[in-house]
Amino acid sequence: MVREFLYPEYEVFRNAGRCNSCRRCVTECANQVHYYDDKTGAMAERNEACVNCHRCVAYCPQKALKIIKSDHCFKANANWSRHTIEEVYRQADGGGVLLSSMGTPLDFPNYWDRLLLNASQVTNPSIDPLREPMETRVYLGPKTQEIRRDSRGRLADNRPKRLELSSPILFSAMSFGSLSLNAHTALAKAAQALGTLYNTGEGGLHRTLYPYGANTIVQVASGRFGVHKEYLAAGAAIEIKMGQGAKPGIGGHLPGYKNVGEVARTRMTPDGSDAISPAPHHDIYSIEDLRQLVYSLKEATDYQKPVIIKIAAVHNVGAIASGIARSGADIIAIDGFRGGTGAAPTRIRDNVGIPVELALAAVDRRLRQEGIRGNVSLIAGGSIHSSADVAKAIALGADAVYIGTAALLAMGCHLCRSCQLGRCNWGIATQVAELSRRLDPEEAAQRLVNLVTAWTHEIKELMGGMGINSIEALGGNRLMLRAVGLNEKELEILGVKHAGE
Repeated sequence: MVREFLYPEYEVFRNAGRCNSCRRCVTECANQVHYYDDKTGAMAERNEACVNCHRCVAYCPQKALKIIKSDHCFKANANWSRHTIEEVYRQADGGGVLLSSMGTPLDFPNYWDRLLLNASQVTNPSIDPLREPMETRVYLGPKTQEIRRDSRGRLADNRPKRLELSSPILFSAMSFGSLSLNAHTALAKAAQALGTLYNTGEGGLHRTLYPYGANTIVQVASGRFGVHKEYLAAGAAIEIKMGQGAKPGIGGHLPGYKNVGEVARTRMTPDGSDAISPAPHHDIYSIEDLRQLVYSLKEATDYQKPVIIKIAAVHNVGAIASGIARSGADIIAIDGFRGGTGAAPTRIRDNVGIPVELALAAVDRRLRQEGIRGNVSLIAGGSIHSSADVAKAIALGADAVYIGTAALLAMGCHLCRSCQLGRCNWGIATQVAELSRRLDPEEAAQRLVNLVTAWTHEIKELMGGMGINSIEALGGNRLMLRAVGLNEKELEILGVKHAGE
């Protein structure tokens, strides 16, 4: 009979000299890790239930707790790690697909960290952003291709409908259902305060958030959850989700234990049922089909809403983007494979797709070669860590960036990568009422405002150091980038020179 014991990945270390058995850790942990042992008269723990979310550590009044990584090991084997062996055991035992959340933790190349920004010196002096104006405003949508005049010779306003952002940073698609209502509310409030937009994801829009419509991107995914005319009219833009960086080529899945109450009503699905969106849109099998949906949505909203097409970063992304740019879409969002997710098959998350840096550069180059770069704007997403990443993305060709994981961290997420369980101790990725209440939407919104404000200040500093005073001047300006430690093919795809050239 096969018998294996999977030792816990994390262990709770309790300082017996500090712990006074107040049991605060018991009330704070939704995973029931901590308990009081009547036999020993002391606190104890179930380490196998710990997801390393740090909630108990943060709230222990005696600072008696810390989480340590288990040193339990298998016999050393460079080809078979402990993690890989245990995954085989789990699948052999249960026969199911392994699920994971957030972005891949595997050690794939991060090209942002291999790119450096240029700086001005003598002949092109730097700009002091404290004393001179720096323009971080961004307009997303097609650019005006020609100047027209009316019968009296006056300039005619033939500008297409576009989105105006105070900073080139938007909050990426995270659905109500995957996130709590308090988390969605925080994103909406922050977007309004910052003069930017947040994305509903594929879960529809809760009724209480309709007043934030001017700062909302409403998403239409393959399952059409929560999509109706009022929903489409509520947002400032509509995004058609064709793909997602963390799970290219597959659909979405919100488990029934999350699809309850207001979530189910907003999604227009039966309470408690799994909300499964199919891998393809069953009415889209060509660029012509996609064009038909784009114009159907524009007709439904009287041509007042820019349409975004979101695609996953894959190997032929340049050709895909070329077709999308001709479909009538106004904006293309490219989501890299390091992007986060509420739940995805582990094998898909860790092995499918390409980094957004390479995909973004390939798309920008392809559209420029075909003379259609001005037809659309580009948004890049998938593991944007800092303001420097934002500046590098813009220099590679993006007009703006989506941030998701960084936004969750700002709200209090500790990246324990257990969103799919629905028991987020920080009240972010849960529909359990007592857990959701732990997130104060006002405080979370302020933290999001603080983050984007800080990043925007840093972007101004970075641009000033480059002798650039506007985001528009940085856009696609690869002369402002140099690479370190990349091979010739990588340099060719990115379109940048090596440091020292």
